[in-house]
Amino acid sequence: MYKLFIANKTNSSWSLRPWILLQQLAIPFEEVQLYFQPDKKQQKLDFLQASPSAKVPALHHNAEIIWDSLAIAEYIAEEYPQVWANERNARAWSRCACAEMHSSFVALRSQCSMNTQKFVRLDQIDSALAADLARINQLWTEGLTRFGGEFLAGSRFTAVDAFFAPVVIRLIHYGLMDYLSPAANAYAKRIYQLPSMQKWLTQAELEHDRPIRNP
Repeated sequence: MYKLFIANKTNSSWSLRPWILLQQLAIPFEEVQLYFQPDKKQQKLDFLQASPSAKVPALHHNAEIIWDSLAIAEYIAEEYPQVWANERNARAWSRCACAEMHSSFVALRSQCSMNTQKFVRLDQIDSALAADLARINQLWTEGLTRFGGEFLAGSRFTAVDAFFAPVVIRLIHYGLMDYLSPAANAYAKRIYQLPSMQKWLTQAELEHDRPIRNP
């Protein structure tokens, strides 16, 4: 069985990605939760048990250790091909979108760090954040239109939806939903209401006394 190491559910956006993927696809796994700590030296020692980078998420399977959320998704897909869409063109688009999510949207990450326990409304945003939101809206609208389903790559939840799940939390919790098209807005609400997402959010509420850090 897979063993997935994650950090605080309140704000570890990278942990959410493989976790919600496994949960939503009903792939069995054991969850091991580590926590951010004020003592960063101790935190590093703790996180080294999960991965050689001292970061999470990390997946342990048999004798293998796989770190980084995108690498984890690809590893799981070798055993569970439903991680990606059935059609080749949808898989290709999904991988491009995941890679872009993995490396881009710096303004959104820095200005709207994921915090499941915080709700604020940004009445004014700068041009960098506006550009990130426009690109996210473009990506989501393209996927929904091109593949014709309720999810980004078609009719079912796949890795590309998992990779944008933390973005959904950011948009809702920072009052940024008005920057989305009607289709993208409805998509974000669907993802937020998924049982797996609601489970994550509910469990995150139990961490109110835990130290957090920006993801």
